[in-house]
Amino acid sequence: MTAVKRGIIPSAFKEWFSAKHWKVRPYQQKMVSAFANQESTLLIAPTGAGKTLSGFLPSLIDIDKGLSSGKRQQEIGLHTLYVSPLKALTYDINRNLSAPIEQMGLAITVDARTGDTTAYRRQKQRKSPPNILLTTPESLMLMLSYADAAKIFANLKCVIVDEAHSFANSKRGDFMSLALARLRWLNSSFIRVGLSATVAHPESLANWLGPSGEPVNILKAKSAVKPKVSILTNRQHIPFGGYMAKYARKEILNAITKAQTSLVFVNTRAQAELIFQSLWEINSDALPIAIYHGSLSKEQRTKTEALMAEGKLRAIVATSALELGIDWGNVDLVIQVGAPKGVSRLMQRIGRSNHTLDEPSKALLVPANRFESLECLAAIKAIKAGDLDGEPPISGSLDIIPQYIMNCVCSQATTPELVYSQILDAAPYCGVDKSTFDQLWAFTYDGGYALKGYERYNRLSQNEDGFTPSNKRVIMRHRQNIGTIVEAGRLRVKKLRRAHQGKIIGEVEEYFAQQLVKGDSFYFAGEVLVFEGIRDMMVEARPGKAKEPKIPSYMGGQMPLSTYLADAVRSLINQPKAWQKLPKLVRDWLQLQQAFSHLPSQTKLLIEHFPYRKSQTTLFYTFEGRKANQTLGMLITRRMEKQGLKPLSFSITDYGLSIASINTIQADDITTLFNPDILGDELEDWMLEASMLKRSFRQVAVVSGLIEQQYHSSKKTMRQVTFSTDLIYDTLREYEPDHVLLKVTRENAQRELLDLERTATLLFRFHQNFEFISLAKPSPMSIPIVLDVRSELITGAGTQSLLEQANLYQEAVLMLDDVRLLLEGNN
Repeated sequence: MTAVKRGIIPSAFKEWFSAKHWKVRPYQQKMVSAFANQESTLLIAPTGAGKTLSGFLPSLIDIDKGLSSGKRQQEIGLHTLYVSPLKALTYDINRNLSAPIEQMGLAITVDARTGDTTAYRRQKQRKSPPNILLTTPESLMLMLSYADAAKIFANLKCVIVDEAHSFANSKRGDFMSLALARLRWLNSSFIRVGLSATVAHPESLANWLGPSGEPVNILKAKSAVKPKVSILTNRQHIPFGGYMAKYARKEILNAITKAQTSLVFVNTRAQAELIFQSLWEINSDALPIAIYHGSLSKEQRTKTEALMAEGKLRAIVATSALELGIDWGNVDLVIQVGAPKGVSRLMQRIGRSNHTLDEPSKALLVPANRFESLECLAAIKAIKAGDLDGEPPISGSLDIIPQYIMNCVCSQATTPELVYSQILDAAPYCGVDKSTFDQLWAFTYDGGYALKGYERYNRLSQNEDGFTPSNKRVIMRHRQNIGTIVEAGRLRVKKLRRAHQGKIIGEVEEYFAQQLVKGDSFYFAGEVLVFEGIRDMMVEARPGKAKEPKIPSYMGGQMPLSTYLADAVRSLINQPKAWQKLPKLVRDWLQLQQAFSHLPSQTKLLIEHFPYRKSQTTLFYTFEGRKANQTLGMLITRRMEKQGLKPLSFSITDYGLSIASINTIQADDITTLFNPDILGDELEDWMLEASMLKRSFRQVAVVSGLIEQQYHSSKKTMRQVTFSTDLIYDTLREYEPDHVLLKVTRENAQRELLDLERTATLLFRFHQNFEFISLAKPSPMSIPIVLDVRSELITGAGTQSLLEQANLYQEAVLMLDDVRLLLEGNN
């Protein structure tokens, strides 16, 4: 039996802790001991607990020990690999890691490798790797495609995966798990360290982090204090609908003014632009406030990060681009604008404030509408109870396997058997059967029956050593398109100083730019720009003024409502005593709903039917999120067509589905419409006819390497990618309907676009348990849903911003007046 070692923390490290007025915490000692015993560990610790330092501490000690024993840096080589979900996080860690190294006088080399790293530095890193390399999953996989990958990673002792929870249950997480499997095949002696602050299912994450069937150990560091979170609203007005929360801008600015430094989190980039402009319009004291989201240029984001680090900003309006790990110790307030959509996500954002383990973080939640007030209160209750949410583990996405196969053969000649064994070593892919793998290998080899006649799809050749790339062009195309992020076509935005000359300040999506005509104005990078035209694949615009500028919208910007939070909102509605913590306007709204109709219960599905705008409206209070409601809307309206009920349209929110029809719906119709068998014929017909499958195929085609987004210095527009993939999709449907990519496309659509699991659960749960109420007028609770302008026909995260809050409010007030009159008449 191997003796358990207690890792020793050298005196120089202890003295450094003391100089900082810190002490080595028990879990930090355990991390050092785990490293000494070659034990992989998932460390779950709240923000401010020294989590990142805890991950690096064993490596710093071990590298320093090697150097002190006389080894040269080159002999130690690449000792620790740190992988982050964000490029910005690698830069932040580099800054923070350099401080202890310099202050302790350690001769340890650290460098970063991302998509922004110059070719010269990349070559230098390959010839003489640093002791610690900070990178992203995409850059790691690119390094694994090199012929000298085995040499680069020969001395690897530790891989640190930061913000591990953000990887799991995503294509990027599947991608990362395969990179770890490849590393293990090259060098089986390294340990794995996962770092995370918010984990709902620790065992699942530990299983994902370790090799298949070998979950890593879990180490939890708990904080004795919970964050202080409250709801911030305007007492005079809370909208019935809308998603931008402009109504509370004065309250938000007041909170920023009272705090030292604030992070104002929003859920979409369009919302970031609008909230930033709203705050500047009333910022009479000229407080330094900045904007930060992923579509701004690297230079602009880096400048904002530097200003924040120097303490020169009072607030940043930011999207999820700042919720992971970039730490500024002087942030003392987090403001979440719009409902959080998930408790774990909210906790991650709250953790960006007050980086002290034993003092509470402070946060304010600003609901954008009355339903969101319920969601915010439900999230606060969950935080107090210590509950987190997260989706259960799912199997790995199959479209990544061809890309992984290409990555392996680019590095060295290999065989299907070797690659298959590596894939099984990655936890998300441990269940992939050999038959499916063989089909994916055949596709990677020559494209399959319908495509093998085209030279560009003949990507592999075979020799006595195994399979290799057919030519150098195949290798180049693969390396330029590594990754799982399929971007919508984007155009860079150039802010003009004079004719066709100016500065690049970021990107907008291609479809948005195509809607602009000369003279149109739009918000971007915190200012109003006037569109001049598109030249050399760049949007040219000059600074200007406008009363109603457009908001750039971004596909896929809306965050999904978690199952946990959806159930919590439904539960809260049925707890009148808990309503006292809600704003009075929201309490009145719920009481009016209770008197006029019914409140949605936890055991029965509330369905209301009423005439509205010269049609009949049927409203299902599902509380299952947008994707599930959209899927349900599509299926029910198809069945309504078959039954002659003449549906006109439907609209969705996270909380409900509203269907407009010409004919009146009766209670007996619901049994047929809201039936699990709708997942049969209607689903099949819709999926075959809808453009959704082509959209899903587009993603699968890019990830699997069928179509590349970039080759040499040119990047395809989304129109070009769409044309190519649609043509191939139609060809495969006609000539090879059993092609493996069509199978993968369907699975991808069901997982990424439809949320079929939640839809099916809802149908089976409430098929025989619903409450149908026929009303003369819309109910109070129906107002946010029937007035929502978003539907299947209106896409884009920024669409709602074009809806005037005043008009919505005016119509809602008139509707509520009608409701009150009816109630008074009944009494």
